[in-house]
Amino acid sequence: MNKKYILVIALAMILATGALFLPDKQFTKELSPDKLFFKINNPSRFISTDIIAKKIIDGDPALQLIDVRSSDQYKAYSLPGALNLPLKELMDSSGNISDEWIDYLEVDGMSTIFFSNGDICADQVWILCTRLGLKNMYVMKGGLNMWVETILKPQRPAESASSDEFALFDFRKGASQYFRGGSLVIESEVAAEPVLQVRKKKKTVVEGGC
Repeated sequence: MNKKYILVIALAMILATGALFLPDKQFTKELSPDKLFFKINNPSRFISTDIIAKKIIDGDPALQLIDVRSSDQYKAYSLPGALNLPLKELMDSSGNISDEWIDYLEVDGMSTIFFSNGDICADQVWILCTRLGLKNMYVMKGGLNMWVETILKPQRPAESASSDEFALFDFRKGASQYFRGGSLVIESEVAAEPVLQVRKKKKTVVEGGC
């Protein structure tokens, strides 16, 4: 198993354990610890960049994208139509989701997908929301780093690849043309999560965050 994936899972489990010991709030839907751990171990919360790209292109009205990175990173680059709710603003002083955002995060008929540069920060928000019993919450697998790798800069498969792999590449190539903006560069890692750096036409570079 990929070491980076193992690290993400380990940190998600640590975050979940910490969430269990946060001060209790009076939410009737709040999950018990065993149910929360069950959901954490279920990978169905992760949505691929390909699925999200298709939903954006199709104009899916049930899609709610939430960028949990800093406002500076959001302004430099984000997904079309995404809302910016930085992790620090979503959390209250006790480290839980602030009451004021609960109704906003869970909207009837909407699928809420959190994303950051990698998985960790978005997964932390997902864990906290799921603990409170909020439904239809997801995480974009791999974050914006995976978005760059698969959607903005897709790699042509080997000639020996299957027809399905070539079909996926054709979709990604078309999606790349649809979404292509400035040039994006992935460089270092901060707090174990890869950092997306965005170079726009004005050559502005924003660093840091999750």
